[in-house]
Amino acid sequence: MTYVAEEINSQPDLWRRAVTQAAEATGALPRAGERVAVVGCGTSWFMAMAYAALREAAGQGETDAFAGSEFPVERPYDRIIAITRSGTTTEVLDILRKAGDRSTVLVGDVDTPAVTLARDVIAMPWADERSVVQTRFATSALTLLRASLGEDLAKAADDAQRALDLPLPLDPATVEQVTFVGRGWTNGLAQEAALKCREAATFWTEAYPAMDFRHGPISISTTGRAVWAFGEVPPGLREDVEATGAAFVHDPALDPLAHLVVAQRFAVALAEHKGLNPDTPRHLTRSVVLS
Repeated sequence: MTYVAEEINSQPDLWRRAVTQAAEATGALPRAGERVAVVGCGTSWFMAMAYAALREAAGQGETDAFAGSEFPVERPYDRIIAITRSGTTTEVLDILRKAGDRSTVLVGDVDTPAVTLARDVIAMPWADERSVVQTRFATSALTLLRASLGEDLAKAADDAQRALDLPLPLDPATVEQVTFVGRGWTNGLAQEAALKCREAATFWTEAYPAMDFRHGPISISTTGRAVWAFGEVPPGLREDVEATGAAFVHDPALDPLAHLVVAQRFAVALAEHKGLNPDTPRHLTRSVVLS
C-alpha cells in the first residue's frame, strides 16, 4: 500500500483527535468579532478558503482566505492564521515574519521555521505525512478549525469511516474528465479534490463554484465526463449536467469533508489505473522552498 493510501485510511481517527485538540487550542484561535486572514499554499490555501467561509457563516467575524503569494500585507487584520504542513513554505514564512504578534500557525512538522516565527502554534505532528500529496494533515487541520467554531464533528468522523468503504462513484478506467463544484465552504473542497487528481494521477480536472459552473464551464461536459458536487447543489444543476450526457456525482448523506475522502480515494485509483505511483507525483516536492 502506498503512503498516501495509508494516510487516507487514517483520517477518521485523526479527525477525532483534532476535535479534542481544538478544545485545548482556544487561546491560539481568533475570538468572535476579530478580523481574520487565513493563508496557505496549494492544499492549505483550499482549507483556508473552507474555514474562512465557515467562520463568516457562523457570525464570528470577517474572514478572508489568501494564497500565500497574494496576501495583502498592508491590510489591518487582527489575526493571521497560517496553515502549513511542512512549516518551510517560502511564501508562508514571509507572511509570518511580517505578521508579528498577530499570527497563529497550524503545522505538521514542529522542527521548522514556522514554529519559531508564529506567536501561537497549533502543533499537529500526529497528522504529518510521508507522502508528497497532502490528505490527512489538511483535513485534520480543517476539522480542528471547524470544531473551534462549535460544530459537532462526530458525524463527520463517522462518515469518513464510511467513505473508506464506499464504492467509487466513477470508474477510473472509463471516465475522461471530472469537474468538481461546491458552494460556500465546499468550494474549497472542490478545488482540493481537483488538485488531488491532478497531483496524484496527472488527470484532467477543473473546479468551480457550483452556481458559476453554468456560466461557461458546462460547455465541456459530455458523455464520458463527470461533474462531482460537494454539499448543497443548486436547483436544476443535476438536470443541466445530465442533459449534456455527463455523469453527476453527489452524496448528500455524507458530510462534505468525508465526501472529499472519497475523492482522495478516486485520485489514488486513477493513478494506479495509469500505472503511476501517487507517492511520487510529477514535478512536485513536499514543500516549495524558493531561493
